[in-house]
Amino acid sequence: MTDKATIVFHSGDMDKLYSALIIANGALSMGMEASLYLTFWGLERLKKAGLYKGPLSKKNMLGLGKLMILKRIKKNNVASLDRLLADYKELGGRIIACEMTMDLMGIKPKDLREDVIDEYGAVGTYIREARDSSITLFI
Repeated sequence: MTDKATIVFHSGDMDKLYSALIIANGALSMGMEASLYLTFWGLERLKKAGLYKGPLSKKNMLGLGKLMILKRIKKNNVASLDRLLADYKELGGRIIACEMTMDLMGIKPKDLREDVIDEYGAVGTYIREARDSSITLFI
């Protein structure tokens, strides 16, 4: 087992993406390896211009809740999703896009942000990552 965190990001919700990136960056900053395996609606966030498109998981209120949270994030100097993703990649974090989801949802590699994806893989790729991890999460 490696000192590594592997996170399956299944949800497309903005607040859950914040959580996944904050945890993954925390692991990297503590000297661990980290992998994010994006599948289903989580993969939607890797679409070009898709990072902020997800709703809040609770109290979205037709988008008003999301706007309120984004305002609070800015007011409290919380890093943006763009910054968290850039930090994650700069610290050596890996991103794996689920090929089965891509096929199922009609997503092509050209639809995704190829600048952040390290690998396209199926469940076996996730299992390989998780088998060697001391922490695994499903968000």
